[in-house]
Amino acid sequence: MHIPLSVPKNKEREYEKNFQTATNGTGRMMMFAGDQKVEHLNDDFFGKGIPAEVADPEHYFRIASQAKIGVFATQLGLLARYGRDYPKVPYLIKVNSKTNLLSTEYKDPFSNSWLKIEDVVRFKKQTGLNVVGVGYTLYIGSWYESAMFEQAARLINEAHQEGLLTVIWVYMRGRAVKNNEDIHLNAGGAGVALCLGADFIKIICPKDGKGKQKTAEFKEVVKAAGRSGIICVGGSKQGAKAFLQDLHDQIHIAGSRGCAVGRNIYQRPLGEAINMANAISTITLYNYSVKDALDVFEGKKILKNNN
Repeated sequence: MHIPLSVPKNKEREYEKNFQTATNGTGRMMMFAGDQKVEHLNDDFFGKGIPAEVADPEHYFRIASQAKIGVFATQLGLLARYGRDYPKVPYLIKVNSKTNLLSTEYKDPFSNSWLKIEDVVRFKKQTGLNVVGVGYTLYIGSWYESAMFEQAARLINEAHQEGLLTVIWVYMRGRAVKNNEDIHLNAGGAGVALCLGADFIKIICPKDGKGKQKTAEFKEVVKAAGRSGIICVGGSKQGAKAFLQDLHDQIHIAGSRGCAVGRNIYQRPLGEAINMANAISTITLYNYSVKDALDVFEGKKILKNNN
């Protein structure tokens, strides 16, 4: 672990505590992503093939409190409504979000910040909840990227001043972007987030036209991130075996330092969702094989710390 120089001496212990909590002492982050109620509206929570219980926002919290995760990322308002009943979960507060209604065909994306670090710190103190960090979405290639750079840079610096971790969601978006899954372009995006000072960078690991993950090529993105850890986007729900294989390859071949998974966990009944989160953690945190992780998902094996 490298403590950034933007963390003052009197906050280094707090930063280290938050880092160890979010990574379960492994240096890798298993983020349970719960910011989609804004980002995707109700599309992920109601409809064909989605279990009825997923429509209840508390489904998020039931999973986060019962599964082995690193940190649960969501907006402060949702946490304010449910956090009292789930005080032991490690939380990361997402300070900006936007809906998916306006495509770049109409306007380049800009996700304006909802909160300042002082709001997060005040909330943490008054509730006693285990808030370990903050997250921010950055759209590189947007006409408005400079405004988001300023917000992200200030957020990261001020978060570090309080000993909080920072995760930057990086998406290559805007009418100037011809292919937002281009490896070289995403490596550039990872480098930008590093220069802003991010602790972890949430970014997509692209696939080819046949749906095969570009694992070897993705090493360029990981190297570009330097001392900022790459955590890969979970994406749309897919079969457990295929998802766990991709995750394993992201970490153990490409060298990423974790994952940020939402739909592949919460778009399942509670028991299955908990098992999937545990299976993801076995690979991300404890170096299980895909076969052993699949056994955890299927309930044939119990997650145990291999470290």
